Amino acid sequence: MIVDDHPVVCDALSLFLRQYDIDTVATCGTGKDALRHAESRTLDVALLDVRLPDMDGLLVLEKLVEAVNDLPIVMFSGHENPTYVARAAAMGAVDFLDKSASVAVVAATLVEAVQKRSGRNGSQLLRIQNLMQAPVEPEELPDGMPLTSREAQVLRHMGFGLSNREIANSLRISVETVKEHVQNVLRKLNASDRTAAAVRAVREGLV
Repeated sequence: MIVDDHPVVCDALSLFLRQYDIDTVATCGTGKDALRHAESRTLDVALLDVRLPDMDGLLVLEKLVEAVNDLPIVMFSGHENPTYVARAAAMGAVDFLDKSASVAVVAATLVEAVQKRSGRNGSQLLRIQNLMQAPVEPEELPDGMPLTSREAQVLRHMGFGLSNREIANSLRISVETVKEHVQNVLRKLNASDRTAAAVRAVREGLV
């Protein structure tokens, strides 16, 4: 399934992907249509645009994962913003493609997603996902950042712009636990709000 609000993108991709023995069984221009098709058809993989006219593509990703939890979803965007990529990784996307990618790369990524071996060389999603999951040793933190390993991980997620729910999903902990860690981070860094803490995370090289 291809989800993009530009019909020419859907039609062109459908045509070119046939050269790689990939059949498009549904094309959708809205998140609502994507959810309807995903629940009514048997799909191997979905290619989902980040920006849709009726709802945030990342919200559609979350809803698709909930509705069809074994469906591999590759996000597709003309804006490979690190925050988009981090949020996509947290919410269950298997990869993230820039729209400048060649059809060969798109086809290979979709096949890898179906075969559950996503992790192509140069995948920004895999790089950011690995970074978010990597443990942080407190002694490696800069001076003036007296955080525990978990608090530093949470701060790194905050630096990528993730919400509490997205952080919880990424780290496999409860939202309430995330809220507690966030409050500890703000207090220990003497940060006025999440934005100030996120800026600190970027400045200190955690992101």
